[in-house]
Amino acid sequence: MNARQRKIIEVLLSYGNRPILVNDLAKQLDCSEKTVRNDLRTIDVYLQNYSSACLIRKPGTGIYLEINNSDKQDLFHALFRENKSSYQRLMEIAYRLLTDKNPLTLQQLSMDYYVHHTAIKSDLEAIQQWFESFGLVIESRQKLGHYVKGEELNKRMALAHIEEMVNQGATAFLKNVFAPFEIATVRQILNQMIEKWKIPMASHALDNLVVHVLVMVQRTKQASPIVIDKQSASMSETNEYRAAAWCLDQLEHKFGITLAQDETIYLTWHLRGSKKYSLHTSTEEEITHQVLSTMIETMQQLTHVSFYEDEQLINGLMIHLEAVTNRLLYGFPISNPLLQDIKKMYPYMLSMVTLSLEKVSEKFPFDIPEEEAAYIVLHFQASIERLDAENYAVPRVLIVCDMGIGMSRLLQAKMEKQYQEMKIVGTVGKGEVQRFIKREQVHLIISTTPIEKINIPTIIISPLLEATDKEKLQRFLKKKAGRSSVLATSPQVLHDFIEEELLFLNINPQHRFQVVEMLGNALYKQGKVEKSYVHQALLRERKSATAIGGAIAIPHGDPTLVIASTIAIAVLTEPLEWGKEEVSIVFMLALTNEKANPIKAIIHKLSSLSNDPMTVRDLLNATDKQAFLRVLIEKEW
Repeated sequence: MNARQRKIIEVLLSYGNRPILVNDLAKQLDCSEKTVRNDLRTIDVYLQNYSSACLIRKPGTGIYLEINNSDKQDLFHALFRENKSSYQRLMEIAYRLLTDKNPLTLQQLSMDYYVHHTAIKSDLEAIQQWFESFGLVIESRQKLGHYVKGEELNKRMALAHIEEMVNQGATAFLKNVFAPFEIATVRQILNQMIEKWKIPMASHALDNLVVHVLVMVQRTKQASPIVIDKQSASMSETNEYRAAAWCLDQLEHKFGITLAQDETIYLTWHLRGSKKYSLHTSTEEEITHQVLSTMIETMQQLTHVSFYEDEQLINGLMIHLEAVTNRLLYGFPISNPLLQDIKKMYPYMLSMVTLSLEKVSEKFPFDIPEEEAAYIVLHFQASIERLDAENYAVPRVLIVCDMGIGMSRLLQAKMEKQYQEMKIVGTVGKGEVQRFIKREQVHLIISTTPIEKINIPTIIISPLLEATDKEKLQRFLKKKAGRSSVLATSPQVLHDFIEEELLFLNINPQHRFQVVEMLGNALYKQGKVEKSYVHQALLRERKSATAIGGAIAIPHGDPTLVIASTIAIAVLTEPLEWGKEEVSIVFMLALTNEKANPIKAIIHKLSSLSNDPMTVRDLLNATDKQAFLRVLIEKEW
């Protein structure tokens, strides 16, 4: 069968026993009715492989696929079995584990994907590791097979984020799972809901919501409703609840299904977690104010930066934290595809934010995960760069970014600081571009996503403004000359904090926690830290791996437990798995937060080292401590 014929089967499967007119099929596939009728004859032959499958034609009513559940599952999986790459196979197996009613055996999976049992076992191990972040477990029963154990809420969250399992970019896996008309119908209903109930939402949040609602519809069809125990008494009085109830009525009518009452609560949670800003005062908003106050005060103490002077930070962070608070209160896990990049690019700010969030956790009954922390880092990094930036008269530039307020403002701050040849006149989402350029003069658009039908020069860049993006901008703009930086410090910035007694070569640990404990105990024995520093550093490492890329890790503990600022170093004989990175050199940072300490410059210098593989190689090849220190201190990087 060709792709169009497979798509016809997808549509018929999604309709169930409801007939669809050939004319409607032709419109969905953008082809003639004659083509569809020819395709249906081919499909008739193909369906002979499934004993219960039969195309039922009713004149004047339409056509539908009659098939039992067992053959339906087999037919669905057969549609996506051909020419699978290893990562596509990984996602499909994960999807089948989450949606199939019956356990999956190794033999069955091996036959389905034409690979050996060992490859399937490896896939299951990788899937299990990913499932752990959603509180799911793959269990196995002898002679039955493998199945997923966990709450329906967690299964749905995993389904909605399944494309993030592999680092292969956009795979469009879910577009193959859901029929085009299903995607279009859900998006249309949600757009109508947003307009009718005036729920402000960024376009990327809407995209995520479309997926969650599609999963809701699918799981309802599979008789897997959600059960919610944790409900707010005032939930039904909110604007979001009324919007969710209206939305579910539309979905029931369009898809011919009956949605459980708890699905209204489920959708309400999503709406409250996706809003751009609050339209009312609530208990959650009061909590958000308290979280914000605790975080800002702690960040000011740690960094000696007057964040309260940055009104843009306060407003943006309040908006973001309200969504975070709702997600945490309702138990929604979050995935951050930029986590590893943020760890590598802003290790100092991530360290400070992590410390501030520990203070938050002491006061409030939830623990903010590192995925959320990484997004918060973007707000503070943008604030620092905004506070340091100079104002210049420049050509008028519009930034288009659909990745949320924090990322948008970080990108704007970096542009304003690094390029005097431009003036940022606005930062908007893709859907707001046309309205903006009608009322404002714009000479250049810098966008994180392609824009169609715009007669203004446009440069497409990464939201993190990477080196290749800067080259693009430099070709269009004149680079600011003589730009200074507080981080342009001497290569010997590390010199005053390193002692030969705290440098350890040829270490052969089994786990990263052993390295952290060894370096922490060495610091304690030298009188550099309090005894509780070691335990606190281990807790920090368990919560978030401190690898920053380039074979470098920078574990650290609470600066209030540091007696004398010092850096302990371990050089490993073999690379060690450190979160999602492999690490060969570990710098344990025991640094107080005194204003005189160049903590930011030290971490920046180590971050620069992580981007210099030649110097890392020289450090690893050092035969003794003196040679290592000589390379570390004297090398220009």
